[in-house]
This record gives sequence, structure tokens and C-alpha cells, in this order.
Amino acid sequence: MRSFKNTLAHFLPVLGYLIATLPAMGASQVIDAAKAGVIGDGTTLNTISIQKAIDDCSTAGGGTITFPAGRYLTGTIQIKGNVTLRLEENATLLGSTNVADYRNLDPFIDGSGHPLGHALIVAVDAANVGLEGPGTVDGQSPKLKAAEASYTMRPFLVRWVRCTNVTVRDVHLTNPGAWTLNFFQTKGAVIEGVTIRSRDLGMQNNDGINLDSSENIQIRNCDVISGDDALVIKSTSLATPSRNIQAVDCKLSTRTNAIKLGTESIGGFANISVSDCQITNTKMAGIALYAVDGGDLRDVTISNITMDGVIVPISIRLGARLKTFREGEQPRLAPGKLTNITIKNVTAKNIEMIGLLINGVPGYPVQALTLENIQLELPGGGTAAAAKLVLAEKETAYPEFDMFGKTMPAYGIYARHVNGLNLQGVRITTLKADARPATVLTDVTNLTQTDFASEAVKAP
Repeated sequence: MRSFKNTLAHFLPVLGYLIATLPAMGASQVIDAAKAGVIGDGTTLNTISIQKAIDDCSTAGGGTITFPAGRYLTGTIQIKGNVTLRLEENATLLGSTNVADYRNLDPFIDGSGHPLGHALIVAVDAANVGLEGPGTVDGQSPKLKAAEASYTMRPFLVRWVRCTNVTVRDVHLTNPGAWTLNFFQTKGAVIEGVTIRSRDLGMQNNDGINLDSSENIQIRNCDVISGDDALVIKSTSLATPSRNIQAVDCKLSTRTNAIKLGTESIGGFANISVSDCQITNTKMAGIALYAVDGGDLRDVTISNITMDGVIVPISIRLGARLKTFREGEQPRLAPGKLTNITIKNVTAKNIEMIGLLINGVPGYPVQALTLENIQLELPGGGTAAAAKLVLAEKETAYPEFDMFGKTMPAYGIYARHVNGLNLQGVRITTLKADARPATVLTDVTNLTQTDFASEAVKAP
């Protein structure tokens, strides 16, 4: 009952918003893209004809533009108000391999300092818009990269900028130049049944589902295999936190982090729930919560998560990088709060480094962190020399699971600068003997341990 009430509490603000923003029911047109002059032969560039169909549809009051089976080559297209693109079975929108065919309608700098913003499909300041399957959007990024001497223009696949009431459903997204599915300052969206494939493309920033300074978002039943973070929530706008977000029933696999809040975090995060997700073959953290630019990260619940193949199951960092991301904004002057976080019902195996890595900075502790029913199976094999390591603080560094190094002084939990750590039903086992302690707790106050157990060698 408690779990249901918590889920309901997270969901109600989202549900209320979506109901309030639903468009009025009425007749809407259905336009066959092929009959509107769009050619699906895979070689004809359709940017102008697709854009004209979108513009005409929006001007006439909106509707759905359907793409029958075919391969439709295009550069940047902009979805306008009250328009949904529908890709039927065996219909593919193909991204152009000519950089001149892309536009950047909202340029910005990402957390690593790279200029970004170009996109294949983009909507700006639009309401009641969408993209539906069962067809495919293919950015053809390997071919685009091969055609560009220095791969600096890396277009997102699908981008929603300051939109309201967005639906992305049942579509297959692949081969993005940068982030696959991005929402910036968007209010009200449903992302359901989406499949993303962007791993091993040999490029940077291939995030799967990427939310930035957005609110009232529902993510359901998505399958993401990504080159960069699979499900990531950012906050690059000083006055616009990411909040009222719920993700359920997703499969996540990535070369980096599976579920991540941060790195970009100036605006903060609130009222976020992620549950019933499967994480596999992930090369950084399964769950990463990073607040380093002065915004608060609060009221987050992550539950019912299975992991098989991660470097670190849970990585938490409150830091003091204090970076800005939008032109004209001033940095915050001090770290925010990382508080009221509950992570429960998590099982993880095939872990490479440590179970739980939790760090605040001196004077700014992580607060009110509950870890409940956590079961971790670790490799063991740590040495007595490793147990003596003292980790640097690195208050202003870019946050990542390995920011303190890849050898830890504990095999289970390393926690530092925490006020209010509640461990309930935490079980840690190792596959080999380990000379390090199960836990290292430094500057940890208000510690509660109930039914905590560690076993240095797992029984055969």
C-alpha cells in the first residue's frame, strides 16, 4: 500500500497537467505524405515537401501526416502546432548525410563544453504535437560522420523545445548524431513503447531519452540501448527545474549510465520516480544521481530495479562545479541540496567496482538518503593496500562514477559527507575473499542500520 501511495503521489501532478492540456476534441485531417509529393525512394531529398505538408496541416488546424512504407530522405524538418507525424510499418525517415541540410533552432553548450542543438526532427514552441510508429527514424550518423572532415555538427535525432502536450509512441529511433530523443523546457509529454538503438556508433553524446528542464513527463515501456546515458534527466536552465517525472517498465543498456539525474544540474530536480526497470550490460553506473551546479535534487524515488552487468550500481554525488549552460545566466554561488532520496528493491550482479558510492563535499552533505532492500553481489578480490586509500575530495570536478579512481577502500559502501543515511535490509556478498572492509563511512551522521549484512565470500 505504501508503494502504491508513493507512486500515486508522484503521478497525480503529471496526470492533472496532461488532462488540463489535452486539445479540444474535433475533426482533424489525415494527410498521406506520398500524396503530398513526398517521395519514398531513399534518394530524393524531401525536406521542402515534408515541411510544406507540415506547415499546411498546421495552418489548417492540425492533424496527422502519415508516411506509408518507403524510405524518405530529409534534412531538418520542424513539426508545427497540432501536427503529428505517423510512420507506418516499413516507413523510415532517413537523415541526410549532407551537413548543409541541418538547422540549429536552439543552440547551446552541453555539460562537456560541446556546442549542440542541430536536429533532424524538431519542434519549437509548439503545442499538441507528436511522433508515432511503428516505423523508424534513422539519422544515418555513421554516413554523416564519414562525409564530414571534423565531426562537429552532430544532429540530435528528435528534439522538442519549449513544447506542450507531446506524444512520442511506438516509434523506432536509431543512428542519431548526438542525443536520440531530447525534451527541453517541455511541459507535458508521454513517451511510450519507444525503441532506441544508438550504441557502438563510435560517436559522443548518443543519449537515449534525454529530458532537460522539463516537467510533467510520463515514460512507459521503452527499450533503450544507447551509446551514452540511457535515461537521463538534466537541468540546464537556472529558473526551470526538471520535475514531476515518472518512468516505469523500461529496459536500459548503455556504454555509460543507465538511470541518471545530472550532470547538468543548475535548475535542480524534484518529484521524480523511476520504477520496474531492467538494466543490463552497462559500463558506468546503474543509478547515478549528480547535483553539482547549485540546483537542488530532492524528492526522488527509484524502486524495483534489476541490474546485470554494471560497474557501480548506485553512484551519488553532491558537488560544487557550479557551471552555467545558457548564454547570459550567472552561476549559482554554492552547492544546492541533495535530499529526500529513496532507493529500494534493487538487485545487482556482475558488478565490477563497488556497490554504493555516495559523496557530498565538506559543509554540504547528502541528506535524508534511504537505501532499502538492496542486494548486491560483488566480485571481491580487494587488497589490504586498497583498504588504506584516502580519496581526494574533488569538489569542482565533473561528476562520474570513476572521478575518485577505480580502486575503492571498501568493497560494498563508500559514503562521505552524509547527514541522515538509512540502511534497511541491505545485503552485500562477494564472490572472492576481499581484504577491504564492507563499508567506509566518513563524516556520516545520523546513521540508521536495520537488517544490514555483508558476507566476504559468497557460499558455494
